[in-house]
Amino acid sequence: MNDAVWGPGTATAIGSMPGTDPVEAARTVVGELPELMPFPELPGRGVGADVLGRTAGLLVDLAVEVVPSGYRVASRPGRDHRRAVDLLRWDLDAVEQAVSEAGAPQVVKVQAAGPWTLSAGIELMRGHRVLTDPGALRDFTASLTEGLLGHTQQVAARTGARVVVQLDEPTLPAVLAGSLPTPSGYGTVPAVPEPDAQRLLAEVIDALSTATGSPVVVHCCAARPPVALLRRAGAGAIALDATGLGDVSGELADELGEAWEEGTTLFLGLVPSTESATRAELRPLAQPAFDLAARLGFARSTLAERGVPTPTCGLAGATPAWARRALSLTRDLAKLFADEAEQ
Repeated sequence: MNDAVWGPGTATAIGSMPGTDPVEAARTVVGELPELMPFPELPGRGVGADVLGRTAGLLVDLAVEVVPSGYRVASRPGRDHRRAVDLLRWDLDAVEQAVSEAGAPQVVKVQAAGPWTLSAGIELMRGHRVLTDPGALRDFTASLTEGLLGHTQQVAARTGARVVVQLDEPTLPAVLAGSLPTPSGYGTVPAVPEPDAQRLLAEVIDALSTATGSPVVVHCCAARPPVALLRRAGAGAIALDATGLGDVSGELADELGEAWEEGTTLFLGLVPSTESATRAELRPLAQPAFDLAARLGFARSTLAERGVPTPTCGLAGATPAWARRALSLTRDLAKLFADEAEQ
């Protein structure tokens, strides 16, 4: 399934872009990454444009509002929820306009918070996180899945492209470790057992991949992403920061090696998400990927076959100039991986 979506020479980005102009962001990503275009997100616009607010705007029959501690379940859609819905509608219009000008991309990748990050980041009315209430967790997961399926259908209709879903799960390691603070800040939420976390994530991945006919990407840029759990949950690709993994050895090396052995694609974050003081050169940027392949015992050709280069994380904190440069470098890395495979 993966080969039909991405192959040698494919590059993409995590999703977020700098600035507040959705048309400019859409023109940039469709121009730079037409093979696997990330649906642009602009968190710089504030409430409703960040990953939690944006995802909450997709929910069906559930609403959120902003309180001093963050997002909270609301009894009915209010100003905050309507803003998230409106921002996403404007983004759809911007992407449709950019595609009409530049031509349809081969694949569009839409991003949303995964069920664990979403339920960890939203409070119930009584002040606890959604993930602590089994009934609320089920409701949010079902609503998220339904909303994402509707969103993918709209994107496909507006762009004429195949659509892939990326679930962002930056909070999952804290959920598994029991290190997530309570909303009050005076305690921590009990750890969620790995089998339970895997089961819920697998339900969402299975529903999305079945409906779209495409593999689902799960993004976690933690220093120690739960690679084995994500693979067992059915992720067709795992997006991680390849520059932040440190010494890949032991259990992590085993998990990454098994992922490649089983045909899971690794989206390798290699290009800095903000401009560094040193000049960005292609081969030094590629070196962590070359080192990873060697450490895991794979030929460099594996990087073209089962590796997709990306920036290390989202580009919301970059300057517009660096965002364009980062996307260009990412595309060049994909070509380099393909050239290495041919040699």
